[in-house]
Amino acid sequence: MTYELRTTHNPLGLVAIVFLCSILGVNLNVSTVAQEKISVLIVDGQNNHGNWPQTTEMMKSYLVESGRFTVEIARTKPSGVDADFRPEFQKYDVVLSNYNGTDWPKATQDAFVEYMQNGGGFVVIHAANNAFPNWTEYNKIIGLGGWGGRNEKHGPYWYFDADKLIKDTRPGGAGSHGRQHPYRMTMRDEHPITKDMPKTWMHANDELYDRMRGSGTNMKVLATAFADPATGGSGNHEPIVIALEYGKGRVFHNMMGHGNDSQQCVGFITLLLRGAEWAGTGEVTVEIPDDFPTDEKVSVREFQFEDR
Repeated sequence: MTYELRTTHNPLGLVAIVFLCSILGVNLNVSTVAQEKISVLIVDGQNNHGNWPQTTEMMKSYLVESGRFTVEIARTKPSGVDADFRPEFQKYDVVLSNYNGTDWPKATQDAFVEYMQNGGGFVVIHAANNAFPNWTEYNKIIGLGGWGGRNEKHGPYWYFDADKLIKDTRPGGAGSHGRQHPYRMTMRDEHPITKDMPKTWMHANDELYDRMRGSGTNMKVLATAFADPATGGSGNHEPIVIALEYGKGRVFHNMMGHGNDSQQCVGFITLLLRGAEWAGTGEVTVEIPDDFPTDEKVSVREFQFEDR
């Protein structure tokens, strides 16, 4: 008789089971060995969103509490160029950016590009796609960006018309949004990150970025949302969640996450975990939770901040 063992934790326990089965003469097929945790570095320190320390705390907590990740933080000084900001990117499986501020030193930029080219993972959250408009390689890495003087010279405006991705090369600025509101997400690609998610589901109150521009090189649009003119939007179905490849590296780019309320959305949390896992490993094992949003109903988990 042959038994199949699937395990994700406690390698010493696995050894004991294998030893016991050998004594009992049981043929054991070990199909999955223990998973190592994925190491994540969150970079922050400057952002035009004043709640960035809180959203960093939230995302770190979500990642750690999932049991799949370890997390450290690299923080710049609060303003101006930080000449001493030199994270050792290569020590981490994933870099997550919650940063939108002054350019990093050139040596740090070069080190990050090398990290990505050699197979690093990168997660871009919300206003991190506003950062570094004049850094050519960063714009390629994130695929789409906005604000900071970006325009048609930085790439086309990408949006969906029905089920077709449109590449609009007409002149214009990059980056805008209407007023915050809950909005419906539409899945566009059967990617490991979005596999088994409902075709449509409601995201909690948030900004809906529109008119984003970029090269779109090696970009897959995983999910869009309709930027309704009634809320000040573009009138188009805008890319909100994308996945990209850069060199040997993988990039997960999520434009959600403006306010704390938006990051309490179970949809945002689930995408964060699955996107970070994919960026770090190329695979997704994090499951879709039972309280995931539906087509009609937002689902949130109230976050409890640490006492300060």
